[in-house]
Amino acid sequence: MKKLSISICLLFMLWQGNVFAQSGSPLFTSAIGVQAYTYRNSFPSGIIPVLDSVKALGITEMEGPNPRNIGAEEFKKLLNERGISMPSIGVDYGLINADPYQVVSMCKLFGSTFVMVAWIPHGKTFTIDDAKKAVADFNRAGKILKDNGITLCYHDHGYEFGPYGDGTFLDYIIQNTNPEYVSFEMDIMWTFHGGGDPAKLLYKYKDRWKMLHLKDIRKGIANDLTGGTSTDNDVALGTGQLDIPGILKAAKAVGVQHYFIEDESANHANQIPVTIGYIKSLKE
Repeated sequence: MKKLSISICLLFMLWQGNVFAQSGSPLFTSAIGVQAYTYRNSFPSGIIPVLDSVKALGITEMEGPNPRNIGAEEFKKLLNERGISMPSIGVDYGLINADPYQVVSMCKLFGSTFVMVAWIPHGKTFTIDDAKKAVADFNRAGKILKDNGITLCYHDHGYEFGPYGDGTFLDYIIQNTNPEYVSFEMDIMWTFHGGGDPAKLLYKYKDRWKMLHLKDIRKGIANDLTGGTSTDNDVALGTGQLDIPGILKAAKAVGVQHYFIEDESANHANQIPVTIGYIKSLKE
């Protein structure tokens, strides 16, 4: 009986230690944002209900721009009424090259200070010629945006992690774009899926990362350089393969400014509350 009592005491002490290990200040203290693309299939059925659900989740930032079935000014009005700002907008690579001043106008309307481009056109595989062209285009467009108070960010998508020189194509792009004109938004899932280490990359180029896309990938899904996977593989943060605490610690250390949840799955309505609860529960 005495041995049993000692065992129970030891278990209680271990349990207490685990609780104490979870105490501390919150790891994630930034505003919670969401990428508008998450709701691409929901917006057509009703923009107001979607935005009301976003507000109810405590989300205060959205990366846009507006969905197709509503004008920019009306969408901004609906966001403002719900206390949701739009610090960043996503635009097509072709548009940023053909008419960067149109992009400037869009940013001025929404009050956005960041623009992100999420895909560099390329063939079946991404090559150094694709990377070199992107560097030249980003430097040129980035200067125009910078002159208008806007920061251009390239959003990596996984295919850039093919080997090149002593590193990868992404290393080449980061090292050859002008830091004055070009910054980066890390999609942590695509970084991982392409074979990169999100936390290590954040530290390696600590002055270049301004924003993060928060997403996780289902366990058991193998990495590749396609830049694509089934949307069914998007899962709530903390339930997939990524080391979310380590990534958020690195992002906080290097001064990432905006965090946008992006859940492309059909189950996003159920998964996003889990994601938010998870990141809020993390302690330093």
